[in-house]
Amino acid sequence: MFSRSISDQASRAARRFTRDERGNVAMIFAVALVPLLGFVGAAIDYSRTTAARSSMKVALDSAALMVSKDLGSNPTMSAAEISTKATNYFNALYTSNLSGPIIVTAKYTTNTKDGSTVTVTGSGAVDTNFMRMVGFPQMGIVGGSTTTWGSTRMRIAMALDVTGSMGQKGKLKAMQDAAKNLIDTLSKSSRMTEDVYISIVPFAQMVNVGSSNRNASWLKWDVYDDTAGYCSKSRYGTKTDCSNAGYYWYATSRNSWNGCVTDRDKPNDTTNTAATSAATRFPAYQYSTCPEPILGMTSAYGSNNVQTLKDKIDALDDGGGTNQPIGMAWAWWTLQTGTDPFPAPAKDSNYKYTDAIILLSDGENTINRWDGNGSTRSPEVDARQKILCDNIRAEQVDGKRKTTIYTIQVNTDGGPDYEVLKYCADAGQFFATTDAAGIATAFAAIGNSLNALRVSR
Repeated sequence: MFSRSISDQASRAARRFTRDERGNVAMIFAVALVPLLGFVGAAIDYSRTTAARSSMKVALDSAALMVSKDLGSNPTMSAAEISTKATNYFNALYTSNLSGPIIVTAKYTTNTKDGSTVTVTGSGAVDTNFMRMVGFPQMGIVGGSTTTWGSTRMRIAMALDVTGSMGQKGKLKAMQDAAKNLIDTLSKSSRMTEDVYISIVPFAQMVNVGSSNRNASWLKWDVYDDTAGYCSKSRYGTKTDCSNAGYYWYATSRNSWNGCVTDRDKPNDTTNTAATSAATRFPAYQYSTCPEPILGMTSAYGSNNVQTLKDKIDALDDGGGTNQPIGMAWAWWTLQTGTDPFPAPAKDSNYKYTDAIILLSDGENTINRWDGNGSTRSPEVDARQKILCDNIRAEQVDGKRKTTIYTIQVNTDGGPDYEVLKYCADAGQFFATTDAAGIATAFAAIGNSLNALRVSR
């Protein structure tokens, strides 16, 4: 009886054990634990790898841009020099400790249409902590960055003050040196004739368009004929006044014209309207301290062109009162394509273009054709300049501003900033200096800005 009871109990317990599922929970958990840990570990390793890859990409982007700037100044660097620079820049910028060493390579290409391109790539690996248990000791990281420049072409018009005060305190010489350095900077980034053009517009009270243009259709002579000469009665300074008073006017022949022109009739003194009528033509004038003639758009590519530009800068001399509007107006005029006088070369529709005016002056406006005495500030001349600057800003191409304006104030007298120069300059493009040495700093900053504008991607 007793033995049967024990046997039955054992049999029943065996049957219950085969049917009981409560112990399977632990077994299932034990079996599932390994892949669960694998998934969590893989997520951690992947997160570390992603962070390393992101840091690498940021460093590659900066390295590519820095190498492109170096190539803009020195496009003849060898492949080895480019790779070395790229590696050095990257190593200085990549601060992640998640990966091992990154192998950096750089490739430089250039062509005539799409600009110059530098591509910096990096490759490395992140050691895994969990994935190594399933046979993946490392996770690779690869990235790259490409910067293109030079597909944007530039037209730069330099309006340079050559009034009498520029001959003081070394300002003229400092301006000449700084302008020539800017020419060198822009020339180094040029790959072909059409990349960068520069015009030079020396201005004082008037500008000089060159006496060789005496027969040009865009000139008019009414102002010249009324002022070039002298009256038999010295108190009268114009032919009109002299003749009306009954005296004789001794006219100066047009063959003696030295190339000077004064402001156009209003409102065309502030516009770029073509010179096709009496109201729009440029008035010839006989001015004793006529500046050096304007040099129209000249390529900054090639040693001969660079020398032509520098020779013009070296020829500048000082004299006369300050009329910033006429300098700026003619700088703007030299940016116009296909229109006399000084037509800029036609633009290729396959390229982007950036036009810029650089206006340097050391004094406030003192005189134009109608207002001012040549020695003290003329608010009327300032007003004409503001209208001119507004018109330049209003000119657009494809819905965007066509011309960037930079202004430089050389204020060696310690007075306040010239309000009209600040008004005309684009945001952040007004440069003020209180000594001649600051001119070089201003031109260098403008050179950096212009080179940055050429980086298209």
